[in-house]
Amino acid sequence: MKRFLSIIIIAALALSLAGCGSSAADEKRVPTEEILESFGLDPELFSDYDYGMFYGQEITLNVANWGEYMSINDDEMTDVNKLFEALTGVEVNYKTYASNETMYSKLLSGGATYDIVIPSDYMISKMIKENMLEKLDFDNIPNIKNIMPSFLNPQYDPTNEYSVPYLWGMVCIIYNTTMVDEEIDSWASLWDEKYAGNILMFNNPRDAFGIAQAYLGYSLNTEDKGELDRCSSLLRDQKEIVQGYVMDEIFDKMEGGSAAIAPYYVGDAVTMCEDNPDLEFVIPKEGTNWFVDAVCIPTTSNPENKEVAEMYINFLCEPEIALANCDYVGYSTPVAEAYELLDDDAKADERRYPSDEFLIENTEVFVNMSDEANAYMQELWTQLKVDNSNVWFVPVFLVCLIAATIFVNVRRARKKKRDSF
Repeated sequence: MKRFLSIIIIAALALSLAGCGSSAADEKRVPTEEILESFGLDPELFSDYDYGMFYGQEITLNVANWGEYMSINDDEMTDVNKLFEALTGVEVNYKTYASNETMYSKLLSGGATYDIVIPSDYMISKMIKENMLEKLDFDNIPNIKNIMPSFLNPQYDPTNEYSVPYLWGMVCIIYNTTMVDEEIDSWASLWDEKYAGNILMFNNPRDAFGIAQAYLGYSLNTEDKGELDRCSSLLRDQKEIVQGYVMDEIFDKMEGGSAAIAPYYVGDAVTMCEDNPDLEFVIPKEGTNWFVDAVCIPTTSNPENKEVAEMYINFLCEPEIALANCDYVGYSTPVAEAYELLDDDAKADERRYPSDEFLIENTEVFVNMSDEANAYMQELWTQLKVDNSNVWFVPVFLVCLIAATIFVNVRRARKKKRDSF
């Protein structure tokens, strides 16, 4: 019923704006309280921020985020973008990207113009260094007061001028209790030969090297070539027993029982465990990566949209909006009042909400490394992925290829299948 009411209100808002100037639109605007109630939210939990200040101005806000990382398009959850549009009259053009690097490349090349992006910590520090982020006007983001103090002035944005925390989590080990008959508490399990062929590994260098660094006791931000070499050697040893390098593919593999053990992010582990009760996850004793994804405004954004973008950031910090997002994706919220609205089981789960002391003693946040260190890690990772441990395979393959080519030429075949080579 509430969803039906919200649809009616959105339709009424659209009709009221047709052919109207901003003053006429203001007169016909549905009251904020009615809009919030139609979405099933408590108006008393919302700030008195004037979300209608741009009403009737036909503004489009371009937002880019990770896939499946915001409460939208779900009939059972609050669609936060539709609510923002209903409150403000601003259209949200929402796009997704697969990785920090994809988003960064699009911005750098000019292939996309976004008013809002939500990068991870190390990418934020890289973008700050390269003057790719706007400084925020916190007069337009009063809900910054809702952010837990431990998330302010972070290492990746030490002056707290360029970003506002959105969601956070840690890297964990997820495993199938029907395939693993022992207590898992160490990254060492990812190198255990008895799970050969049933181990999954991250398919990106920063996370994969991060695990090796934690296992060997190094900083997750080390730039020492000797330490990076030793991490690469450790990952090469692991390659022989790894079933595959994955990202989103992990969901099908772990939930379907086709792999026994893998590293991944706590928020996604929560989701997988809900879908398959045979799964469990743990934070390894050697320590792990504590990551934060934060909302930013790129310097390539539309300058006329900056205040609207800051309004959107403020909106994401509303307690019930932050709660909807963390409930939808399973990750942890940095918004204090949203945390208080969580159920007791979620708050008591130290894997999702560890103490500040635990985070200080057992985790490290990625920051952007130097260009040289980044390039060296990428080089090591590329070598790892392309090298084949079966050294005889390449020459045998080449001999077979040459023989096949001769045979094809002799037979004067008219078609060549590129995919075979």
